Amino acid sequence: MTNAHLRFADASKAEQDRTFIKLIRANPVNEAIFARIPNLPLPQGMLVSGCLYQSVWNGLLGHAPTRGIRDYDLAYFDDSDLSYDAEDVVIKECARAFVDLGVEVEVRNQARVHLWFESHFGVPYTPLTNAAQSLERYMSPCNAVAVEPDANGSLNIHAPFGLGDVFGFLIRPRGDGSEISASSYAKKTKRMKALWPELMVQPLG
Repeated sequence: MTNAHLRFADASKAEQDRTFIKLIRANPVNEAIFARIPNLPLPQGMLVSGCLYQSVWNGLLGHAPTRGIRDYDLAYFDDSDLSYDAEDVVIKECARAFVDLGVEVEVRNQARVHLWFESHFGVPYTPLTNAAQSLERYMSPCNAVAVEPDANGSLNIHAPFGLGDVFGFLIRPRGDGSEISASSYAKKTKRMKALWPELMVQPLG
């Protein structure tokens, strides 16, 4: 069947959730990070975005689970100290904890994103109140996914726009696209389309 990779696009939420967890856990790097998050100074610690939906795409297309995944983004939320120095302490501790995995794990405190986002991307960013809230600002619904492990090994999905676009292999702008950097959207979608040509990409604007 030509479109077999889309077989879960219209599945129920429960089935999409089960399949999502199964496919992201098939990536051994994701699984190793999930296991270590509860033992690190990462309040609301969660893996986010690319390493998750790209693991799903790889699984549905029959690729190796880590194919094309450039880095692993790890978000947390700590508003007790918004200095870069405090965040850097956490970044360095996580670097030591994940060094044996041989991948880049990018750790960011979502409580301080508003302090640097506009200078990097050219659009303003109002402060967040928790880590999962950051997903509502992602450029595309398919990017806006996170998984938060708990101390018992359970994985909790955060997906404010649902998982339909992930399983539908669809990249489209969030909302009206007015808060999205055109250059970032073009660069990111070009890379993803090259790696996963099965994707459908809607233009910005």
